[in-house]
Amino acid sequence: MTSHTIDADIKVKWPEGQSAYSPASAEELLLIALDLLVKDLGPDDARSYVDQVFERYTQPPVMADVPDEHSTDQKSPGHHPL
Repeated sequence: MTSHTIDADIKVKWPEGQSAYSPASAEELLLIALDLLVKDLGPDDARSYVDQVFERYTQPPVMADVPDEHSTDQKSPGHHPL
């Protein structure tokens, strides 16, 4: 469920012509923005730019289980699984 509404009229002009958009949702706005970004930067650079945005929302890395000198390796002969 959305807690916001979008009321926008977007006009885009370039040498080949112009386009007008009226997105009503964040999804529609994103599709318009991505389409324009790909047209402007090309697919690879646009993807790189979008990846930078997603990096802001990624979870912090989980620390790997690093055995310390007191832990028992599961492959050691003295280890008995529960």
